[in-house]
Amino acid sequence: MVTNDANILKIKHEVLYEVAKLAFEGTLEEKKDNLPFDMFPGPKSIFRCCVYKEREITRQRIKLVEGKCPGTKESNNIVQVISSACEECPISRYVVTDNCQKCMAKRCQQACNFGAVSMGRDRAYIDPSKCKECGLCSKACPYNAIAELLRPCKRSCPVDAITMDDNGICVIDETKCIQCGHCIHSCPFGAIGSKTFIVDVINAIKSDKHVYAMLAPSAEGQFGSDITMASFRTALKKVGFDDLYEVGLGGDITALNEAKEWEEAYKEGKTLTTSCCTAFVNLIKQHYKDNIDAVSHTVSPMCALSRMIKAKDKDAVTVFIGPCIAKKSEVINKEIEGNADYALTFGEIRAIMRAKNVSLEPEENSMQNATVFGKRFGNSGGVTAAVIECMKEDGFNTDEINVVKCDGVAECKKAMLMMKAGRLDADFVEGMVCVGGCVGGPSRHQDANKAKKARDLLISQAEERKVNENLSNYDLEGISMTD
Repeated sequence: MVTNDANILKIKHEVLYEVAKLAFEGTLEEKKDNLPFDMFPGPKSIFRCCVYKEREITRQRIKLVEGKCPGTKESNNIVQVISSACEECPISRYVVTDNCQKCMAKRCQQACNFGAVSMGRDRAYIDPSKCKECGLCSKACPYNAIAELLRPCKRSCPVDAITMDDNGICVIDETKCIQCGHCIHSCPFGAIGSKTFIVDVINAIKSDKHVYAMLAPSAEGQFGSDITMASFRTALKKVGFDDLYEVGLGGDITALNEAKEWEEAYKEGKTLTTSCCTAFVNLIKQHYKDNIDAVSHTVSPMCALSRMIKAKDKDAVTVFIGPCIAKKSEVINKEIEGNADYALTFGEIRAIMRAKNVSLEPEENSMQNATVFGKRFGNSGGVTAAVIECMKEDGFNTDEINVVKCDGVAECKKAMLMMKAGRLDADFVEGMVCVGGCVGGPSRHQDANKAKKARDLLISQAEERKVNENLSNYDLEGISMTD
C-alpha cells in the first residue's frame, strides 16, 4: 500500500519477506530468533529510542506474520496491538493551550474530581498520571483553552473499539471491533497490525495439496493498466500455486443467488442487506444484533468461489488475495463451511512472490472468468448493479426497487440506525465499510482514485456477457451458496 507511512511499511514488508523466505527454506523455526539481530544489528538504533526496542518490536511483528498474537495474551482477533511500539505514543487526551488566561475562577480545577488540574506560573497544567480523561475540565473552561487530542488509532476506529489502559497502551475491545483494519495504517508508530497466514500458505504450497489463488476484483488497476489477472496467474503459478481464479466469478455467483433472495424479500415486504462486505456483516453482528436476520443468507463471493473450486477438487486449498483485513476474520469463522482456507493482503502475497524472486510482469488482458458486473463488486454500488442485473435477467421488474447504497462505515451506521428505528425507506441495503468499496480497502496497493483510470481501462476490455451466460460455463449443480 502506498501511504505516508513509508518507513513503517518498509519495515513491515521486510519482516514479511524475511519470514516468507525462511518458511520456503524450511528454516523458520531455526532462524527466526536471529531475524531481529539481522535486521537491526546495532549498536545505534535507526527509528526507535534504542536498538533493543527495535528488536523487540520486530520479534512481535514476526509473531504476527506467523499468525500468532504478538504478546502473551491469546486472542482470536485478527487486528492486534504491538505493545512495545505503542509505548512510544504517550499522548494525553486533554492538553492546556496558550488560550489559557489563568483566570481567577479556576473552573477547570474545580471541575476536576481527581486533582489532575493545577495552576502553573503562566497557565493551568494537567497531570497525565492523574487525569481520567473525563473531559469535565475542557467543558468548564470559558476560554476553550483545553483541547481534546484523540490518538490517531482511536480517531480512525468507526465503532469506538479502541481505549487506553492505565499505562497509555492501546486496547482493542473485541466485543466491538469489526476487524475493518482502519486503525492499522492510522498509527504513526506502526503499533497496530494484523495476523497473517503467510507461513500456512507457504507450507500448503510446499505440500502435495492443490493450492488455488483467488484474486479479488479490486486487484484490477491497483498495479497499473498493464498488470492483468493473467499477470497474477503467471506469477503465482511460478510461486507454486496450482491455478488462479477471479473472485469476480464468485461475485457473479453471489449476485445470482442474492437476486433470488431479494425477489422473495421484495414480495414479502422485507428489507435485506448484502453479505459481501465482511466488515459490514461484522458491524451488524457486533452492534446491530436486532437486525441480524436482515443479512442476506447468500455467502460472500470469496466463499462462493471457494465452494466451487472445492466441489471439483477435494484436495483444494483456497487462498483469497485482496486489500481487505476483515476477510481474514471471515476465514477463521469455522461456521461457514467450504470458505477460503486463508486470506492474504496484496503486501503479503508480494512478500511471498519476492521470497521466490518472482515479479508481476505485463501480460495481455486475456483472463476473463467474471463478467463486468462481477468485476465491479470491488466498487461501491457494484453489488447492487450486479444483483439488479440478475433480477432483470430473471424477468423481474426492478423499476420500483429502492436500494440504499452505503459508501463507507458512516453511511452504513446511519442506515442500520434507521433500520433499527424502523425508519429506513429502502427495500435493500448495500453496505461497504471502506469508502469507494473494496478498492478503498486498508491494504490496497495504491489510492483508489489514482488506480481508477487503469481499473476502468482493464474492465472496459472485458467481454460483454450476461451473468447467467457466464455462469453457464461452470458446473455449479448441487453446490449450496447459502450460509
